[in-house]
Amino acid sequence: MKIFAYGIREDEQAALKEWMTNHPEVEVGYTDELLNPQTAQLAAGADAVDVYQQLAYTPETLTALHELGINKMSLRNVGTDNIDFETARCFDFSISNVAVYSPNAIAEHAAIQGARILRQTKPLDHKIENHDLRWAPTIGREVRMQTFGIIGTGHIGHVLIDILQGFGAKVIGYDIYRNPELEAEGIYVDSLDELYAQSDVISLHVPSLPENYHMINKETIAKMKDDVVLINVSRGDLMDIDAVMSGLDSGKIFGLAMDVYENEVGLFNKDWSNDKLPDEKIADLIARENVLVTPHTAFYTTKAVYEMVTQSMNASLAFIKGEETANEVKY
Repeated sequence: MKIFAYGIREDEQAALKEWMTNHPEVEVGYTDELLNPQTAQLAAGADAVDVYQQLAYTPETLTALHELGINKMSLRNVGTDNIDFETARCFDFSISNVAVYSPNAIAEHAAIQGARILRQTKPLDHKIENHDLRWAPTIGREVRMQTFGIIGTGHIGHVLIDILQGFGAKVIGYDIYRNPELEAEGIYVDSLDELYAQSDVISLHVPSLPENYHMINKETIAKMKDDVVLINVSRGDLMDIDAVMSGLDSGKIFGLAMDVYENEVGLFNKDWSNDKLPDEKIADLIARENVLVTPHTAFYTTKAVYEMVTQSMNASLAFIKGEETANEVKY
C-alpha cells in the first residue's frame, strides 16, 4: 500500500512521520509541492493521494491521477468547493475531507478577536508603540455586558457559545438545524432578523452555500444595532465586503474581525512585505484601527494540524482497504 501526500508543510511533518511510524505497512511519499497536472506524476505507483490546497482540483488534475490508476483522494481540510465533482464522478473517485479537526481552534480565535475589538487593543497598541500612555479616548466594552448572536450552532458555534458564557455574556443563536441541548437552554431565536436586532456582536459559523451568499449585506446591516461588532471566521463570501466597509465608514459597525475574505485565493498565505498588496480593499481594511485581519489562520494550531494530517491519512488507508470512513464526502 502506498500513499503520496502533496503540499506537506514543515509544521505537518511531525504528525505525518508519527503516522508513518504507526503504520509501517504503508509506504508514504510526500512533497511540499501542490497537486496539479504536472506534479501528479510524483504519485506514480501510489494507491491514494493526500492533499491540502486552495488550487482547484480541475478536470486536468483529476484526469492525470486517473491515468496513473489513482482514484482515491483525501483532503486535509474541510472545503470541497474547489473539486470538479463531475470529473471525479466519471472516474469514480473516493474523496474524503476532515470536517472536524479542532472546533476549539476556530472558536477561540473568534472569541479572542471579538474581545480585542471590544477592548480596542489595536488602537491602544499603536498608542503605546508611539509612547502615548494616556487612557482616553480608547475605552473598551466588557464582553460580559454584550449580547452575542451566533449564526450557526454546529461544532464551532457550540464551542464559542460555551466560551462566551464563561465570560458571562448573554448568547443567542440561530440555526435551521437546532441543537437539542442548546434549545433546552433557550438559546435560539426564531429568525435572523431577531438576532440582528438584539445582538451587540454577531459571529458567523455557517458554510459557503448559495443560500448564505452575502448574508451580511446592506439590508441586513441596516437591521442591526448601532455599534455592532462583526466576526467572520467561516467563509469570505458570507459578507458583501463593500456593504461592510460602508457600515464601518458610517459608524454603524463598531468593528470587524475577519479571518476570511471572498477574494483570498492567491492573496492569503503569500508574503507581500516587499510588494504592494494587489487588492485595495484588503489593504484598506488592514489599515483601519477598528478592523482585525488574519489570513485564514483561525484553524492553525498544533492540535488542528495533527488532526488534519492523521484523519486524512487514516481515510486514505481506509479507502485502500475498501473500508468505510466517516470522513468520506458523499457527492
